[in-house]
Amino acid sequence: MKFVQTDYLGTKNILRFPDHYAAVPVIVDDTGITADEDGKKIVPAGTIIAGVGGKALADPDNIKVAHANTADAEGVLLNDVDVTYGSHGGAMLIHGFLKTDKLPETPDAAAVTALAGRIVFLK
Repeated sequence: MKFVQTDYLGTKNILRFPDHYAAVPVIVDDTGITADEDGKKIVPAGTIIAGVGGKALADPDNIKVAHANTADAEGVLLNDVDVTYGSHGGAMLIHGFLKTDKLPETPDAAAVTALAGRIVFLK
């Protein structure tokens, strides 16, 4: 049996208004994620994501998502997800107001347009 100890020192809050958002459960794909200096593969909160092999929001059986800072964007990862040992569950924000300075990278114009009307990026 494998035992992994994880220390949680706090979570990063990417929401401008934490009581006003909607999120759906997804499986975060581990493909292409590079391990950090500790050997962990962490997909950070605030990563722009989209369905793998199709639209995750259109097909409830296709809930696997991956990084997509493009016009294919469907949502934003709400919390950090550890995919060190393979794909793992997370939450995709589909409606809310985000703090752009808390995101791991600045969303490109195509992603902002794709998410317009559902997700608002605020400073």
